[in-house]
This record gives sequence, C-alpha cells and structure tokens, in this order.
Amino acid sequence: MIAHRVLIVEDEPLARRGLRRSLATMPGFELAGEACDGPEAVGAILGLHPDLVLLDVQIPGFDGFEVLARVRDTHVPGVVFVSAYDHYALRAFDAHAVDYLLKPYTEERFREALDRARARLEHPDPAHLEKLLGMVAALAPLRGERFVDRFTVRERQGWRLVRVEDIHWFESAGNYVELHTPAAMHLIRMTMAALERTLDPRRFVRIHRTTVVNLDEVLEVLPETGEGYRVVLRSGQALRMSRRFQSRLIP
Repeated sequence: MIAHRVLIVEDEPLARRGLRRSLATMPGFELAGEACDGPEAVGAILGLHPDLVLLDVQIPGFDGFEVLARVRDTHVPGVVFVSAYDHYALRAFDAHAVDYLLKPYTEERFREALDRARARLEHPDPAHLEKLLGMVAALAPLRGERFVDRFTVRERQGWRLVRVEDIHWFESAGNYVELHTPAAMHLIRMTMAALERTLDPRRFVRIHRTTVVNLDEVLEVLPETGEGYRVVLRSGQALRMSRRFQSRLIP
C-alpha cells in the first residue's frame, strides 16, 4: 500500500513534535517534511508535493490561508487546519478543509481527522477541489510582500532546505524547475509562472522564457551575434537572455 505523504506546518517545536509523534502511529501515512512559517511552508509544498498538510493557521510570515493562496496554481494538497483559536474554525470550513483540529486535541480526535483525510484522498471529490481552488483564488491579491526565502527539496536520505539567496538561477525542465546553486542542482515540481510569483522581483528577474536569474550574481550582459544577449554570472556561468526580456536588465 502506498502511504500518503504528509507535510507538517507548525511554528512551535513542541507542537510540531506532537504532530510528528501522532502521525507515526497512523498506518498509511508518512512524514514528507516540516515547515515552521509561511514562506517555508510554500517552498515545501511546491518542492515536495505532499498529499496532505497539517497546517497551523497562525504561523510567522503569513497565515495558513495565504499559504494555500500562494500554491494554488501549482499544487493544492488535502488540508487539516490546526489552531488554538476556535474563531478560525468557521473560516477553515469555508475553505473546505478536510478537518480542523482545535488545540489541545486528543489522540482520538487526531485519528478521526486523519481517517477523514484518508477517505478524502482515496476517493477525491472534484467538486470539493473546485470549491477549494475557488476559495484560495479569492484570497488574492495577497496581503503583504513576504516572498519565499527557502525551498524544501527531496534528497535520497531526506530533505534539504535551499536558501533562495544561494540559488544563482532557475531553469525550467518540462514540468519541473531546476534550482542551480554553486554546490548542486535541485528539482522542484512547478511552473515558471508560479515560481515567479513566489520570488522577490527586486532580487530575481526573468531573462528568458525558461530562465530566472539572481541579480546579485550577474556580472555583465554581452550582446550576441543575431538576437539576444549573454548574461554572465560571477561564477563564469553564461545564460541566454532574449530580447523580449532585455528591458529587465538593460535600458
């Protein structure tokens, strides 16, 4: 039996440990990763594509509802909201969550929520997904200007947190995006359009249909014979820039 992959989003270490411990007792589920704030949660959802998210409503950066809004075009997992404040419950159910765990909850209540999530994941309701997508679309435009500052990527032995400032450029690869750092290349499943919405445009600029570059790493821009330009990074790496995007780097 294939286990459903679960992401835990909780900023309190003790609460996160409790969720992790409770999840370990549930057959048919496995831990996909953890996040402790809004930007980290978005990066983890986009990078790991979990089946289910145990999502605290009040987290640093931006709240759980905005997390869903920021990933709506790429991956919308099942959601069990978690909160110590019951006034969020109505909004959570309006968001068509699978369930809502009010802290402190019992192990029996946790199992009930996960059993409900299992049923929803194994017998998906297209109408439910349509309502959820409608809800998160209604949350845009987002409050604030906090952008993703790290991505969670899957590795053979677990997961790695890749800081955005360590990424020199992004490049599309079919249904994935490559994250290029000095040490390695990592893959996340998302589109370039969705990626752009998560990045600070003052630091990251699209220079080609397939490429987004870190401005801090750009050394020079050189014209090429024919159409386009060559963007040279401090590392010596050269990237192609099309004329369509030239105004983002040069007059």
